[in-house]
Amino acid sequence: MFHKSNFFVITGGPGVGKTSVIRELSNRGYVCMEEDARRIIREQQAKKGDALPWKDKRSYTMHMLQSAIDSYSKASTLSDGPIFFDRGILDAIGYAALECIALKESYIQLARQYVYNPIVFFFSPWRDIYETDQERKQSWQEACATSDMLFATYKNFGYTPIEVPMGSIAQRVEFILTQI
Repeated sequence: MFHKSNFFVITGGPGVGKTSVIRELSNRGYVCMEEDARRIIREQQAKKGDALPWKDKRSYTMHMLQSAIDSYSKASTLSDGPIFFDRGILDAIGYAALECIALKESYIQLARQYVYNPIVFFFSPWRDIYETDQERKQSWQEACATSDMLFATYKNFGYTPIEVPMGSIAQRVEFILTQI
């Protein structure tokens, strides 16, 4: 089992400001791992692949899961200081549950093997900032359902989600930094 108390997950449904906060943390000198889901979508769109949430959800989920594990492994070599993840391995597990995609028990065990800090920074749905784009096509209702599933998934795996208050990017970053 790998347990990295300096690995902090920032999670929540789509379009809630996670990536903007991650960018600001990076600008302040913190090591940050980019979101795998959007990167996978960009890569799949560029090569006209099918591992997309609106085409082959199972393949997309497996790509997310493997990429999240790769990000965890890569981060293990980067710093002993705080490392922030724009989503974690459990985001792929939660997405699979949301989409009723059965995963082998070995994938669940991987999620139990690669452990982050028990505190997870959770961004709740925020209607005022939610937007769709070429990579984010979920309706508001789907975004809320995703949020609910991710919150439950992290709790079910023993993490403590801490809700990050709505506010400016700077306010949200300061909230996170005071918690660690």
